[in-house]
Amino acid sequence: MTDREYDIVLFGATGFTGVLVAEQLAQRAPEGLTIALAGRSLAKLGEVREQLPARAADWPLVLADAADRSSINGMARSTRVLVTTVGPYLKHGLPLVAACAKAGTHYLDLTGEVPFMRASIDACHDQAVGSGARIVHACGFDSIPSDLGVLTLHEAAGALGPTTLLVKAMKGGFSGGTAASMRAIMEAAAGDAAVRATLKDPYSLSPDRDAEPDRLAGEGWPDESDLTGAHHDPELGWLGPFVMAQANTRVVRRSNALSGYAYSTGFRYQEAMSFGEGVAARAKATGYGAGLGALTAAMGLGPARAGAELVLPKPGEGPSAEARESGHFRMELYAHTGEGGRLRATVAAQGDPGYAATSVMLAEAALTAALDEATLPDAAGVLTPATGLGIALVERLRGADFTFEVGPWEPLDEAEPEQAGEGSGEPGSSEPGSGDPDEGPDVDPDGGADGGADGGDPADPHATA
Repeated sequence: MTDREYDIVLFGATGFTGVLVAEQLAQRAPEGLTIALAGRSLAKLGEVREQLPARAADWPLVLADAADRSSINGMARSTRVLVTTVGPYLKHGLPLVAACAKAGTHYLDLTGEVPFMRASIDACHDQAVGSGARIVHACGFDSIPSDLGVLTLHEAAGALGPTTLLVKAMKGGFSGGTAASMRAIMEAAAGDAAVRATLKDPYSLSPDRDAEPDRLAGEGWPDESDLTGAHHDPELGWLGPFVMAQANTRVVRRSNALSGYAYSTGFRYQEAMSFGEGVAARAKATGYGAGLGALTAAMGLGPARAGAELVLPKPGEGPSAEARESGHFRMELYAHTGEGGRLRATVAAQGDPGYAATSVMLAEAALTAALDEATLPDAAGVLTPATGLGIALVERLRGADFTFEVGPWEPLDEAEPEQAGEGSGEPGSSEPGSGDPDEGPDVDPDGGADGGADGGDPADPHATA
């Protein structure tokens, strides 16, 4: 791909999250890397570029519309790496994945939409393998902390057995793009039994469903369904459902399968919110699960969804700069290893998980794909962060002040730990993974067509984080 016009194209650059990613690229990219901003309006792209550091003043602008296959195909052929924040991906993303798979262009996004990832695998994996393209979904808070956290455990221990990720602390805001993504998935599931089955199946992103250990083991394999309510684990304490587990767990299981079950065929994985031990912890876990269940039910029912949308953020809305800077997350992964061993990994960062931290994750993923190809896993197709970018991305994120540490798994402290979800105020308040709906044909107050997300480009049908 040495003959490409650009090294990186950021599609959706006028969306709420797209602007944040552009800022990170402008701060982090080395001199000599050719980066272009893409979307439906050259004028709005120019306005974004003017807000960036001076070193971005000469970045090219590319006109592209997710609804225009010709422009999408041309954009994919013009660059070595294509980064998109345009969502909901389920509605608008597949043509761009297909264009990159055909052109041999590395593709990165922020999706946490399991049905979209399944559709991408089915439609584009084989062609991407043939062209050498790395199609890497879930390069934000879904699902980099989970996927690379497990990878660091594997690097330290080799084979892994039952492994659990616990959200120990998380503070962040809820976005209009996230709400749009949730709505798109709920609407698709309501009308399609296959989508519902995909969402329910713990191994729905598997490259070969019949080869997965749950089917090979038969009835003796433990249930790996996502938590839906409070649960007590004797080793980990009181747990509650984590809104992003449905996407993250399936991405991690795909990583294990794509790597030839390098984590082991006995690897089992779950995610949860951590509430500690004791009566108060049980009450908090129960209340949190009930609140998350109510929100999910509201988004799935037409009349209730209309009411929920009155209080949820609108497309294009997101947390303030102050809120983004004050956010944070800390996750701990507890793994049983060979011969009775136990390890704990910590993944943490400062900044709103779905925006400040996610924009760093996606920017560093783009730089990894563009600059570190010689050290990346030898793989092509529809991949995961672990199998497509691997330890090279872990090292870049460590250089960006992210924590990826592995140490001993200490016995459960009887004292209540810092409560997960602290400061967030609502279940799933940091759930990103959709893309900026900055690309729906909404109408500006001045009468012009515009993207929904933040008055962004109607050409990037979405973007959130």
